[in-house]
Amino acid sequence: MRGYWAIFSARCRTLLQYRAAALAGLGTQIFWGWVRVMVFYAFYQSSSAVQPMTLEQVVSYIWLGQATLLILLYGVDTDVVAMIRSGTVAYEMLRPMDVYSLWYARAVALRTAPVLMRAVPMFILAGLFFGLQPPASLAAGCLWAVSTVVSVLLASALGTLMTVTMLWTIAGDGIMRLVYSATFIFSGSIIPLPMFPSWMQPLLNFLPFRGMADVPFRLYTGNIPPSAGAIAIAHQLAWTLVLIICGRWLLARGTRRLVVQGG
Repeated sequence: MRGYWAIFSARCRTLLQYRAAALAGLGTQIFWGWVRVMVFYAFYQSSSAVQPMTLEQVVSYIWLGQATLLILLYGVDTDVVAMIRSGTVAYEMLRPMDVYSLWYARAVALRTAPVLMRAVPMFILAGLFFGLQPPASLAAGCLWAVSTVVSVLLASALGTLMTVTMLWTIAGDGIMRLVYSATFIFSGSIIPLPMFPSWMQPLLNFLPFRGMADVPFRLYTGNIPPSAGAIAIAHQLAWTLVLIICGRWLLARGTRRLVVQGG
């Protein structure tokens, strides 16, 4: 376990060096977040129908999504992909460490350090000037914090699974774009999931993508009551376990047939 923690901490320290990129990204995310808030302001002012979320909940939902956007954005580990293409992935196989756990630790770091650099100032600015409300209650805030940690683990499991698929393809752009599109649509990052048609709700509630954004955001706003928080987090954990098992199985199958140039 100490070895994986060392990999995680070293990767985080590397990523924390990109402070200028984080500042630029913060400005971009505030701009697009404000555009989306204005769209929903116009929607609520022009609609007389009863909505499944209040406007204040939607505004907080949007800013939470902007603050934690990089949990979703990071897909495959480009360094691991480069090793697979060059053949130096063979050195990964020789380490006295479990390869999947090694790649998973790197994936968690990719979704931790960059998010923290942007999320903290985003919360301050959005809370002071752009309508981000505090958690609906103390219980809601605690459940949101736990759910956000689990969402990082879930997104990392999906990202590691995508990385493992690179053993069978040269570029992998196709699967990355398909998974990115599905993640953004079905996680609630574009439109809050409660606002989708009712006939889609069973599918949305079953898929793993809601656990990466929708669940923690709705726990924060109180749209999912604290009494249902344990079930929502259990859903996240169940899908995390499923994706880890799939990733381990696929990696074991891929390494049995792995051929490195020159060997």
